Amino acid sequence: MAPDPTGTHQLAVNLLDANSLLAAFGAIGILVVLFAETGLLVGFFLPGDSLLFTAGLLCTTSKNGVHLNLASVLVCAVAGALIGAQVGYVIGRKGGRALLNRSSNKHLQQGAARAEEILAKYGYAKAIVLARFIPVVRTVLNPMAGALNVPVRTFTLWQVVGGLLWSVGVTLAGYALGSSIPSIDKYLLPIIALIVVISVIPIGLELLRARRRGAEAAADADAASTPGPQAPGAAPTTSHHRK
Repeated sequence: MAPDPTGTHQLAVNLLDANSLLAAFGAIGILVVLFAETGLLVGFFLPGDSLLFTAGLLCTTSKNGVHLNLASVLVCAVAGALIGAQVGYVIGRKGGRALLNRSSNKHLQQGAARAEEILAKYGYAKAIVLARFIPVVRTVLNPMAGALNVPVRTFTLWQVVGGLLWSVGVTLAGYALGSSIPSIDKYLLPIIALIVVISVIPIGLELLRARRRGAEAAADADAASTPGPQAPGAAPTTSHHRK
């Protein structure tokens, strides 16, 4: 390919591809993506898990000329995760439920139902931390917590705990793998593909749970609308007109 006379390259960025995002924007891209995924409802589709893990790997090697600094990655990851969650909470306090009700996206609606279920089942602390590790739910739970009037101190404390565990933990897991395998760059693409597959497993499980809950609700509704067996000697429930 001929060199670009302007000294710049026009990058075609795939928002669903962690390697493409990191090649285009570096560590700053991590901050922006995590902020959007955890703070803005439109960011539910972004690849937070695979982005963090891939960034950790790229701190130990380089792929297509992309090599990242671990300290910069961690700072940007933590900032994006924590600021994004807090912004999502504020949005929820100011009308998050109305925004969710107006959305026709089924993934967001299922994520909202799951987020509310997790909050009710586990309580504020566990739910806020647990949601960080569930795609879509980590996007929706923050505004849902605001809409449900979770105390701001409680939310802030546990979103910081969950955000640190998630952003730092997943990044360091990628860094540890890259540091422990010699010539990791030879296996980088298969590893990234595996991480992408693993990161979508929770989404698949959530969709299966939502479908199962829908089927159970439909079965309960059918059972409620179906008349039970009549007692012996009881008059029939249907009437017949004499001709």
